[in-house]
Amino acid sequence: MLSNRRELLLGLAGTALSAATPEREALDLFEAKVNGHNLYRIPGMVVTKRGTVLAYAEARVHTGSDWDDIDILLRRSTDGGQTFSEPVGFPKIPGAERNPVANERKQGKPEWRTYNNPVAIASRDGGVHFLFCVEYMRIFHCHSKDDARTWTKPVEITACLEPLRKTFAWRVCATGPGHGIELRNGRLLVPTWIALGTAGNGHGPSVNTTIYSDDKGKTWHCGEIAIADTPEFPSANETTLIENTDGSVTMNARTPSPRNRRAISHSPDGARNWSPAKFDETLVDPICAAGLLRIPRKKGPPLWAFSNPDSQTRADGKDQPGKDRRNLTVRLSRDEGFTWTKGRVIEPGPSAYSDLASLNDKTLLCLYEARNAAGNAVIRLAHLQIDKL
Repeated sequence: MLSNRRELLLGLAGTALSAATPEREALDLFEAKVNGHNLYRIPGMVVTKRGTVLAYAEARVHTGSDWDDIDILLRRSTDGGQTFSEPVGFPKIPGAERNPVANERKQGKPEWRTYNNPVAIASRDGGVHFLFCVEYMRIFHCHSKDDARTWTKPVEITACLEPLRKTFAWRVCATGPGHGIELRNGRLLVPTWIALGTAGNGHGPSVNTTIYSDDKGKTWHCGEIAIADTPEFPSANETTLIENTDGSVTMNARTPSPRNRRAISHSPDGARNWSPAKFDETLVDPICAAGLLRIPRKKGPPLWAFSNPDSQTRADGKDQPGKDRRNLTVRLSRDEGFTWTKGRVIEPGPSAYSDLASLNDKTLLCLYEARNAAGNAVIRLAHLQIDKL
């Protein structure tokens, strides 16, 4: 399963990189039709306090669709992402039932069980929190104190979202995807979206919110709706979070708007008083999940890194909100998202969801969906030098 491919290195802000660049070969961590799974999707990644790289994804068994029979798999690396352990799954939840939305909309088979949207948080105390959903309607949390070798029994925390049902009668919910964050005050914060389940494949109409814990994962609560479903920002869904220098939180979200731009909102604490959403005109979005990461530095202010497919066209020539997912690009911001570099393309071909983590203030990791030379879908890990972005 673990195959090597020489990373295609394109320019630094549009110019070619030196052939002497010491960046490592990219690694394909999950490959379609390997180990009994038809497709691997929805990558996420964190680096623990001890430096262990945790890479995880949905392992879809049959059709590869969002409502497939899905497992969640995780791989560990203790050498900076050069080699990884074999995939390990999480235990099934006894008595799990099919989401009525899936049955109503004929999404998959009644006997299938969808485990979806894994999200990890690597906390400063060395622990790792892991959240995942079952059937897009239940959320579970578990915790590890040994760098993901073992986990506590998953505990259901779905009730934390119940207060939102009074104003938005959601029947579908999902964390992330990607990773959550720990604020400097210790708050664990996870981006979340909820949906009525009456449109599309049951994932819409949708809105954004957050769930958080102020007691190291013992109890969880929901924030306010951050980006509502409006004509300008329809069905905001998969989203990312980042902490600002002043302790406030920025949300960077996907929405199927014809503008094809990322939607931005701010909150003083990551839960309440979200600012009116605005589009970031620099961050082109073909309607796809993205990666966002704060990189502390030994000298100077922190950097922000952002990854997504920077594509604005369709191969079929049609003018629709959704564009082809390709041209995966990583950008940096040195002023907390006010401006972004032109960026560097790391995957010019088909490429989609991504997540980011850093080994230190010199090496950035990007885990993303792509295709290998044989045309098979893979989840690929690239090592990038931050000073080359």
